[in-house]
Amino acid sequence: MKYKTSLASALAAAVAALGLLAGGQPAISATAEATELVVRGAGATFPQPLYQRWMQEYAKVDTGVRFSYEGVGSGSGVKRFLEGSVDFGASDAAMSDSELAKVDPKRGVEMIPMTAGMVVLAYNIPGVPEGLRLSRALYADILAGKVGFWDDARIQESNPDLTLPHLAIVTVVRRDSSGTTYVITNHLARIDPDWETSGPGIGKRVDWPGSAMEVQGNEGVARRVQITDGAIGYMAYEFAKQLDLPIATLQNKAGNFVEPGPLTGQAALASAEEIPENLRVYLPDPAGADAYPIVSYTWLLLDGRYPDPAKAEALKAALGWGLDEGQTIAAEMGYIPLPDRMIGKAKEALGRIR
Repeated sequence: MKYKTSLASALAAAVAALGLLAGGQPAISATAEATELVVRGAGATFPQPLYQRWMQEYAKVDTGVRFSYEGVGSGSGVKRFLEGSVDFGASDAAMSDSELAKVDPKRGVEMIPMTAGMVVLAYNIPGVPEGLRLSRALYADILAGKVGFWDDARIQESNPDLTLPHLAIVTVVRRDSSGTTYVITNHLARIDPDWETSGPGIGKRVDWPGSAMEVQGNEGVARRVQITDGAIGYMAYEFAKQLDLPIATLQNKAGNFVEPGPLTGQAALASAEEIPENLRVYLPDPAGADAYPIVSYTWLLLDGRYPDPAKAEALKAALGWGLDEGQTIAAEMGYIPLPDRMIGKAKEALGRIR
């Protein structure tokens, strides 16, 4: 597929900017500074490592547009998109009906899924470097603060081959408005009716029970788990893998214990029966013997009509590349490549942007 030379590094610096510098400022190359067209985005931290890699690779295909992206969480990404302070937003939770109602009809919105991934429970139990298995009821109760110590009889029963210490369980959760939080709470509410009625509920930010440690971003959760004895935290799979954290094997809807991985992630996505026109597909508890139980698409939020046609064309070219060549890179990094039928519908949605 050919792309106009003037459009290519659109994403080059774009997600060079997706990986933020320590001070929170987008990283922008000297080449990008010399260009006139600037495309700004903000949102989810879950796909940020992938977007950063895409930018590096796309820079070899095209140059000429300066992209910047701030990993501020899905909630802030939706907020900034609605305010019109960015050219595109990013969220692990597709926009709700109430959020969509706030979009100016003259502006419009297209929600484009770019990849998918798994939310995992990574842990730090001294003496237990691998092999932890958690049933559906058990991991829901742990996150609800109903199980206090790692040597609890229920955990030990599920893990007869492990020697579990009498160590307090420390749950690590997101402080910011997070699509990852939405994904896991939506799943927990599906498998445990009490979670929504009398527990924390469903949302991008919830009131976690007990003495949960609250931190910012997927990376923040991963690093806190890494340094905290007794910790368990939810995060996107890629962040746990980057730090080589032990990951719990979870029981799925079919009753099987499955590990996160390309095949179990793809099995989960395959369980979707249909894809609506707005591409808002949730899989709170995927069916299938081999399906990993906690998965989600992640979306870019784009104007249906851009005041600046050059920005529209830059985004369409770059995202078209992401839906084609970019999917192989996604698989290499531990994300779940989009199913062919979703790629087809995503391209149709891109084609509607003006």
